Parts: sequence; C-alpha cells; structure tokens
Amino acid sequence: MDLDFTDDQTALRDTLRTFFGKESSTAAVRAAEPLGFDAALWRKVVDLGLAAIAVPEHLGGGGAGFVELAIAAECLGQSLAPVPLIEAAVANDLLASLSDAGSSSSGARDARLESLTARAVAGELLATLALRPATGDLARLVPAGAVADLVAVLRGDELLLLRQPDRGPATPGGAVHNLGALPLADCPVDTEHALVLARGPAAVRAYRRALSRWELLTGAALFGLGSKALGIGVDYVMQRKAFGVLIGTFQTIQHRLADNAIALDGARLLAYEAAWAQDENLPTADTSATMAFLFAAETAFKTASEVLHFHGGYGYTLEYDIQLYFRRAKAWSLVAGDSRAAYARLAHHVFGTAQAQAPAPAPAPAERAG
Repeated sequence: MDLDFTDDQTALRDTLRTFFGKESSTAAVRAAEPLGFDAALWRKVVDLGLAAIAVPEHLGGGGAGFVELAIAAECLGQSLAPVPLIEAAVANDLLASLSDAGSSSSGARDARLESLTARAVAGELLATLALRPATGDLARLVPAGAVADLVAVLRGDELLLLRQPDRGPATPGGAVHNLGALPLADCPVDTEHALVLARGPAAVRAYRRALSRWELLTGAALFGLGSKALGIGVDYVMQRKAFGVLIGTFQTIQHRLADNAIALDGARLLAYEAAWAQDENLPTADTSATMAFLFAAETAFKTASEVLHFHGGYGYTLEYDIQLYFRRAKAWSLVAGDSRAAYARLAHHVFGTAQAQAPAPAPAPAERAG
C-alpha cells in the first residue's frame, strides 16, 4: 500500500484548495445558512466535474477513483463548502454501477435508468442517497434531500430511485431545522412512480456499498474540517494573551494541540487507506470506511471543541469562525445516526462477535442532527 499522492493527485489537491478557498470563504458559508446550500457554488462544482470524477469515462464521468474523491472531500471539509458533493458523488457512482451492470429487469427501465444516470452525471440532476432505509412511505433526514432532484433509498429489499419534481438545486424544499445548517429533509416514498434499481440481496449489497463510500468520503471531509480547526486554534493561541503572556506558551494548551495534530494524522491515514481499499476492491473496504468515518468524526469534534474552548467565551459567538467548524464537526457525523450502533456493527464485522442487542440506528431528532 502506497498512499503517497501521484503528481496528478497533488495537482488536484492544490487546485481544489485554491478553488474552495476562494469560492467558499467563511462569509459565503454564513450567507448560505440556514439552508446550507449555495446554488451558484454548486454549479461551479458541477462544471468542474467533481461529482462525477469517479464515474467511468464511458458513462460520461472522469474515470478517476475514490482517492481523488477523498481529496475533493478533504478540501470541501477545510472550507465547509455548502454543497452536497459527497452525497452526489456517491449517488452518481451508485447509479452508474447499476446502469452499467444492466440490473433493471426490463428494457424500458434500463433506458429510463440510463437517461437519469446520464443527466445526473452531467450535472443536470442532483442525486443523493438516503442513509437509512425508508420507514413506511417516508425516507427520514435525507442528506441534501431539500435540494436533490433524485433520491436513492432502500425500502425493504428494493433499492428505489425517487424523483422529486417539486425540489432541486433551483427550487429548494423545506429543510429540517438543524444547528449544522445542512439541507436535510424528509422525502416521501412514492412507490408508484419510483424506479426500482435492484431487488433482493443485490439491492442490499449495492446500498451497503454506497453507504460505506459515503462514510469514507465524509471521513475525509471531517479530517479536512479538523485540520482547518486546528490551524484556527494555533493562530489564535499565538495572538491571545492571558496574565500578560501568549496562551500558546501554556503547556496544557501545547499538549492538547499536539495530541489533536497526531490524532488528525491518524484520521487522514485511515481515510485515504479506506479510499485506496475501495479503488482496489478489497474485501476489507467497507470495514475500513466505517473505521475512517468513526475515528474522523471523533477526532474532528474533539479538535474543534478544544479549539473553541481555547477561544474562551468568544468561541460561542457567531462572529468567530471556530463555531462554524464546531457545529459541523458534530452535525456531519450525526446525519448517519447513533455512533454507538455503528461501533457495535464494526465490532461484529471485525471480530465476528454477536452484535450488541441494540435497535438499528434511528433517525436523530432534528435538534441533535446538528
């Protein structure tokens, strides 16, 4: 395993850091609240082809891999860019893989899937993925559900593609209120007009693969968020004085910053190892993705939380940038539900032990989703 970037990957990282640094300033992030979506920035992201960068070239994508997508997610996380790049990239990959495999049962459905896939890959439609199976006729707390044209959701043993004619990037719907300023929404499941992408075990496998890819990319974004929060902290403690001296000279602050820096290095390693495992189609790819997500979520929140506390009371005010990172460090991971259930499932996969007798992760209340 060699996780060093190639020259092309390094150039991609540098380009995207410049792009998001310019287009997603903290002023732009604030301006996008409370919905958490910037339509103009999304159009620029589409024009760059980022949401389709891992889709095969013969389907209109960039033909790259998940390492390149992880680089894009990291840069997004550093700038808190208010665009659903991760959700769209995962959904596009899912649609492309099913379209390529010809998984639909009839020629008419194949043609419809191919058409929708082509439009999503081209950026004409914004597709997203529901992170939990539908309950009855509702998909709860769908990331980017308030701005997506298409929603892929598992209902029973059927993987469905929902069309939302009344929502999209140009016509956002009502979002569930959350402190992370995410375009979360509950999406009705209209089975009469939904497109069945797959049924049975094949549907469950495809859905789980998409979830693991969401996890690894969100882990990369959380690493990016945490690394930027750490930078904000270092800058602040080298300016703020207490008792006549810089607080950055206090050993307790130095040690905590150093601990966070080391943990973030580990989060980066796990995220890119998980991306590499997906590109290599390793049997451990899904487990690696969950590890990367859980560790990055824990590390990013701890880093942002401690840096916020270094700011004292200022950290809780809307004028200081660290509160933007603090809120999203918690919200981005809570979208997936209770981390304790995820840790239990991870232990079951790794050690083969009986899974903890806990219910499947239920949707977090709106207040806790951010």
